[in-house]
Amino acid sequence: MIGLFGTSTLALAAEPAPDWTLTSSEGEATRLSAEVRQQPVVLFFWATWCPYCKALMPHLQSIRLEHGQKVKILAINFVEKGDPVGFMKDLGYDFTVLPDGDEVATIYGVYGTPGVILVDQNQQIRFDLRTLPPPDLPASAGKSSHKKKAAYLAPYWAAELRKSIDSVLDESAE
Repeated sequence: MIGLFGTSTLALAAEPAPDWTLTSSEGEATRLSAEVRQQPVVLFFWATWCPYCKALMPHLQSIRLEHGQKVKILAINFVEKGDPVGFMKDLGYDFTVLPDGDEVATIYGVYGTPGVILVDQNQQIRFDLRTLPPPDLPASAGKSSHKKKAAYLAPYWAAELRKSIDSVLDESAE
């Protein structure tokens, strides 16, 4: 999926995740290094207009509900034209919303939406959506709208993210 999401400037799991601090929609400073000390963190780079982000959000919410406090999801909004805080509130998602994430997206080389990166408690990148091989989609999906393609891709992306989360949590339990 490199074409959809841009190219990564980071080697998967080869370097630590760059540290940063952003202000949440609640006005609190959120620093990556402090968050990962508590639990693995999913960095979800998104925008309100992105059909792929919208399709992925229910899956991320189910991951958050499944794992509770064992995994944190930071919704880093960037390339935005709308109201990310109102959007999340209206849909009832309870991720930590970081509305001004353009600089952090640049640091990670995320230039398209969605971006999903899992950072473990050693601040190592353990999953990057941009590195996944494309799934085999039905021939009809290739001619579909972005919304329809997103409906095919989001469950695949979420399943692969779950595998990485499970691996990270299993390692931390040892």
